[in-house]
Amino acid sequence: MIEFLQYDFMRSALSAGLAASVLCGIIGIYVILNRIVFISDGIAHAAFGGIGLGYFLGFDPLAFGILSSVVTAIGIGTVSSRSKVSEDTAIGVFLATGMAIGVMLMSMSRGYSKDLFGFLFGNILAVTWSDVAVILALTLVVLVLFALLYKEFLILSFDPIYGEAVGLPVRRLRLLLLCMVAFSVVVLIKIVGIIMVIALLTIPGTISRQHFKGLPAIMAGSILCGAVFVTAGLFTSYQLDVPSGATIILIAAVAFFISTLTSR
Repeated sequence: MIEFLQYDFMRSALSAGLAASVLCGIIGIYVILNRIVFISDGIAHAAFGGIGLGYFLGFDPLAFGILSSVVTAIGIGTVSSRSKVSEDTAIGVFLATGMAIGVMLMSMSRGYSKDLFGFLFGNILAVTWSDVAVILALTLVVLVLFALLYKEFLILSFDPIYGEAVGLPVRRLRLLLLCMVAFSVVVLIKIVGIIMVIALLTIPGTISRQHFKGLPAIMAGSILCGAVFVTAGLFTSYQLDVPSGATIILIAAVAFFISTLTSR
């Protein structure tokens, strides 16, 4: 198994995947508890507009993807809470708009087709060490925020009405949570792509929740599951010469079904 780590691109891919596992292990639990899975999916697709803009202007698409996803997160949260537009409608509008902008701009950029496939379905083997540094930085930021606001996010996840009663800024906390989800989504786009980003964000946490009690234990189990899925997926894709992102998701899906069948 150590053989595939002789290549530098495999080492950078594994490093990025393990860092993303920590990020998903934390943020994924809150996505599940707050029932914002489809908001996360909308953010992932809308981020494609920023990625397309980055390619069109000749700048780092990851940076523009982060900016686009944060704007989308704030937009969905604001529109759904301050207007008569329902949340699912707001998600649909932002999702379609972002994807349309991304496809349009990337079609106007040279060599777009290969990059388009990579962002839609992931290409973890193309992750560079500079990408790994960005992923580690985002992971650190999210971990610090959750450590500082652990109790507040706990109340937001289980009883937001009580949170409002005791004076917590529930609306602002929810917007902050959506922004952190946006950070995580952009990281996962590099690994498994826009289409499959929700799977890696939710499957490890769901499996861990089936077997552990208590939020810290569930988070630890989710991080461990994510790390196993990424490592096993990379090794399997190397051995079989198949796409890494899809392999990671398939292994996670098989683990989910086995866990669901065997858990009480």
